[in-house]
Amino acid sequence: MNSIIITGASSMIGAATVAEALKQNMQVTTVIRKNSPQLNNLSQFLTDKNIDVIECDIKNYDSLSFNKKYDAFFHMAWQSTNSERRDDVYTQINNIKFTMDALNAAIRAGCESFVYTGSQAEYGRVTEKLDADTKCNPESGYGIAKYAAGKMSCLLASQLGIRLCYARILSVYGEGMLSGTFIMYLIKTLFDGEKPSLTKCEQLWDYMYVRDAARAFLSIAEKGVDGKVYPIGSGNARPLREYAEIIRDIINPFSELGFGEKDYYPYQPMYLCADINSLKKDTGFKPQYSFENGIKKTIEWYKSTYGVE
Repeated sequence: MNSIIITGASSMIGAATVAEALKQNMQVTTVIRKNSPQLNNLSQFLTDKNIDVIECDIKNYDSLSFNKKYDAFFHMAWQSTNSERRDDVYTQINNIKFTMDALNAAIRAGCESFVYTGSQAEYGRVTEKLDADTKCNPESGYGIAKYAAGKMSCLLASQLGIRLCYARILSVYGEGMLSGTFIMYLIKTLFDGEKPSLTKCEQLWDYMYVRDAARAFLSIAEKGVDGKVYPIGSGNARPLREYAEIIRDIINPFSELGFGEKDYYPYQPMYLCADINSLKKDTGFKPQYSFENGIKKTIEWYKSTYGVE
């Protein structure tokens, strides 16, 4: 695999995939919306000779054109992923159409594979490890749309004759995280010298460092089985409370954590863990970072980015 296209390339996972692809000496074309608020995630790569930037809003993917052939297309863009708009029905329906537009753009670019990025929200609330055969019962508008877009993508890809690689992301953290995430909330609040207000944090959770996630995506694009669903996670679940305490101990072991001060939000899964045996078998992928190692790198990025001592 020598050349790829990535929509949503300024997102945390998008930027990490750009970085890993450049590291592997690939030609990378990024598709980002004009004045993207996350453009700083890509700033360090924009002078690289192997990267091109196309400014295009997700609403205009039906007009995307390319002047050369590519090997793979990664669709990571999505509107309204925050908690306030996840149940915005009409916006989520539009995302399904935009995904089909991206798939058609991949055909115009001559791509051999299309990587669709789904979400653990497609599963709903489950109590077993997530694999390709786990029954999906999405409850949020976001999860429903992700599931519908994924199924429609599989159908359209078979009609168009392109290999579709289906990746369902669980919980990824790392450099470039958005402020509304659990980990970023903890880091910011602790550095501000305040007590984080948390739920009881009884969930068993699977966190994957973003650089591992990027490697997983590239492995799937190259070696993934057509139409097969690959949950993207570390394969190990730990109590959410434990993650919070690790972050606290790195930043300030004397800080208090406000466990039980908040209620769980609607649709809250209490168990989230990926079965990555198929991912390993089909692609040879293996995670390289423990949570302890990845979170240290994430905290150093936060300190550097926000000028924290």
